[in-house]
Amino acid sequence: MFDDIVLFVHIVQKQGLASAAKKLDLPAATVTRRLQRLETSIGHQLIHRSARQFGLTQEGESFYQSYAGLVEQFEQTRQQLSGELNILAGSLKVLAPTNISTGLLQPMWSGFIKTYPDIKLELMLSNSVDSMLSSGADIALRIGPQESSMLYQKRLGSLQTVLVATSEYLAIQGEPKSLEELELHRLIGTNTLLSWSMSNVMASKKQELRPRFSTLVNDVNMVTQLVCDDLGISLLPMSEVSHLIKSRVLVRVLQAWQGPNRDLYTVWPSGKLLSARAKCLKVYMQEYFENTMILD
Repeated sequence: MFDDIVLFVHIVQKQGLASAAKKLDLPAATVTRRLQRLETSIGHQLIHRSARQFGLTQEGESFYQSYAGLVEQFEQTRQQLSGELNILAGSLKVLAPTNISTGLLQPMWSGFIKTYPDIKLELMLSNSVDSMLSSGADIALRIGPQESSMLYQKRLGSLQTVLVATSEYLAIQGEPKSLEELELHRLIGTNTLLSWSMSNVMASKKQELRPRFSTLVNDVNMVTQLVCDDLGISLLPMSEVSHLIKSRVLVRVLQAWQGPNRDLYTVWPSGKLLSARAKCLKVYMQEYFENTMILD
């Protein structure tokens, strides 16, 4: 019966009997017969029979959720015993945020590819938090702790956030001398930082701000560009603006104050055995972050 359960899980993952038959190199008739045998055994129909689209019954959804993790762990254990998980070659699917990956961490990805040329890195960049479990990724880089109990996570470091503007903007609008004076300025925000938890590192003070933004954008890169265009003040991660501050394109505002740290985590499914490739990237990221000055 377990073999039929494994077959059912593959049918769901491939979204169809024909696709599962092709993947498993089985005759379509055999797949159909074994699915029917499983349904008869448990006394429930698991899949809606429709030529238009694939769909699970309520019992099928419950059955899949109960056994998918077990089947994946079983197959990974079998692969590990055969040595497939222990070689530094083959595919490695990774999820990561777009902005930090194309900025601060771009040298890290290039370095990993150069160091391990036999690993086929499939790097999926997105600023949305895609589900690790549905994406089939081996490992992910995430900003902020993940709430799911189905995930393991390890903190890699923190990104400091600071207030910035251009000298041109401040010359025209004046430079604020206190957090309260920020209300007199055009503030540009991101939807990931709607409130600003500010800390004064010199005076050991904390203050919570709920800014009234003149512009709100869902992309940090775009916010940075708007600030560079003399359009206001924003609270941005040092990973985005450190090079602009060094080149004097931007200047720090209220330098005694800084915003909340943005913690970075490496994340992987709790029910999934890490391959040697994923472990290798995990260690590589940890070492890179330990040697990156922008990270605490």
